[in-house]
Amino acid sequence: MEAPVYTQIENLKVTIFQAYLFWENIEKNLVNLALRLSMGVREKTDLIILPEMFNSGFSMNSETLAEEMGGPTMQWMQKIAHQYNCVVTGSLIIKENGHYFNRLIWMNQNGEHEHYDKRHLFGMGDEDKHFSPGKDKLIVELKGWKIRLAVCYDLRFPVWLRNVNEEYDILLLVASWPDKRSAHWKALIPARAIENQSYVIGVNRVGHDGNQVYHGGHSMVIDPYGNTVYYKPEDEDMYTVTINYEELVKIRRQFPFLKDADTFNIS
Repeated sequence: MEAPVYTQIENLKVTIFQAYLFWENIEKNLVNLALRLSMGVREKTDLIILPEMFNSGFSMNSETLAEEMGGPTMQWMQKIAHQYNCVVTGSLIIKENGHYFNRLIWMNQNGEHEHYDKRHLFGMGDEDKHFSPGKDKLIVELKGWKIRLAVCYDLRFPVWLRNVNEEYDILLLVASWPDKRSAHWKALIPARAIENQSYVIGVNRVGHDGNQVYHGGHSMVIDPYGNTVYYKPEDEDMYTVTINYEELVKIRRQFPFLKDADTFNIS
């Protein structure tokens, strides 16, 4: 494989919103999240990341909470993206063609959007009984950065997230990851960064949900060396971090081991 050619790309400003969520209360969550953003976004950002099922909490009550594409929550996302002149991303429950999806929306400031449906459904929480799995991966582009989108349980499946031929620069993961398994979260995110020579951004929620499952946050940004750029346990937090492209290029040139990776296909 020929060595990749790198072009000069601007650093990326990413706002991580480790939010507290109100259980199964879409209207209250949207009002509260907008208020928190108005107080917390104090500089120009390129991307705002919200947790998994940010408008409801990680609920299996799909029939009651599901929205159609273009429904109230997506309209809210479009409004926020326009207000802050940036991309907004986070997952919610979507009903489409009689199926329910845990769908990660990538909303641009002009209202255009793409989406990724969570592939790996959390069987221990009966997610597979209430939702249909996604089949396709999604890599989006922002200011020249290639960003792979994923949701929570996907983190445990490295083959699905493998960075083939440097197809992405950032792995972005939104989650409702329980605190009792936080040791796994804190081990797997750096592992994904190192093995894929990419930044990994993991955004989790905080607080108890309606099933009294506690979420301790631990949102983080890890660079391709495995070093911590940002990490926040326990408390609700909003923080804007700068992702450095030159550092990514430097690491890939010094340690070009992705070219020796095994080839494979995922059915």
